Amino acid sequence: MKEKIKVLIVDDSALMRKALKEIVSTDSSLEVVGTARDGQDAIKKVNELNPDVVTMDINMPVMDGLTSMQYILSEHPEMPVLMVSSITAEGALTTFEALELGAFDYVAKPSGTVSSNIYIVGKEIIQKIKLAYESFNKKSIKGRIARRNKAVTEKRVIPIKKPDSVEGKKTSKIVVIGISTGGPGTLMEVLPMLPEDLGAAVIIIQHMPPSFTASFAVRLNAASRISIKEAQAGDVIENGKGYLAPGGYQLGVRKESGIIRLSSTPKTIFMPSVNVTMEAILNAYEGKNIIGVLMTGMGDDGADAMVKIRKAGGITIAEDESTAVVFGMPREAIERGGAEIVLPSYKIANAIIKAVEN
Repeated sequence: MKEKIKVLIVDDSALMRKALKEIVSTDSSLEVVGTARDGQDAIKKVNELNPDVVTMDINMPVMDGLTSMQYILSEHPEMPVLMVSSITAEGALTTFEALELGAFDYVAKPSGTVSSNIYIVGKEIIQKIKLAYESFNKKSIKGRIARRNKAVTEKRVIPIKKPDSVEGKKTSKIVVIGISTGGPGTLMEVLPMLPEDLGAAVIIIQHMPPSFTASFAVRLNAASRISIKEAQAGDVIENGKGYLAPGGYQLGVRKESGIIRLSSTPKTIFMPSVNVTMEAILNAYEGKNIIGVLMTGMGDDGADAMVKIRKAGGITIAEDESTAVVFGMPREAIERGGAEIVLPSYKIANAIIKAVEN
């Protein structure tokens, strides 16, 4: 008989610990081996119980979830941590920091720190616990932590943005980036490396709930040379600027005018959908002017569109398995012939720059 996946639940609320335990226990392949009431208690329980996956609350007394996670990953870098966070702006920003520091993924509590309706996201919690155990690329996370620490040690400074350096120039090329599970940390390895005078506009499709994308756009903008914002209907895309698709909508671009449009259709599993946006870009611009990029994420969203972009003469780049937190979306693109270039995450920015210049 296959051994069960051992789960440690960390939350300062007794109600939340009870509810999460009930959710996890509904799946016969999972087993709750213990619970912890704060970050310090979590470190102790991890060492005692050696769980396979940890679900971690963020706002807790004694020691918060972010600090606890860093202690745990320093001693157990192979242990996937799933953040269970509130949907507030503050909760979102802390969640992104956790993802950049090595958390596997997150689940948003539907109604604040103590969510009595947490059962609404029960299926998502179970799915992500299993995915964390089965698909978590431990080598990728360890490498990302090492590269991030190296960057901090070297005190790499991002130059002050020059918002007028490319403003007013007609958009010549479009970079469309599709990404899902593991995306926030991976994007922080790519977008900050793009120059402020990039001769292309950048469209980012990150699978993310509506309550998170505004905060994520602010974080990406603060870390990047190019200006990045959450896309709004009516925005005119310009070279040297990035546009993050808002959660809950499909992002398209009007032909010739380059104006962004947002729509609630078509209804897909993910809103926004990488396939929908990539195909919309392909309909609005010549294939030779499009650079399609597909990185970490489960499923196959974007794989078919990458094939179409490549056939139309565009350049397509997929993340290599060696760095993908979840090698799902990029693998599908590669296997279907939609990836002309396959690279680890830390080499993708240079590949984008080269593709734009060519």
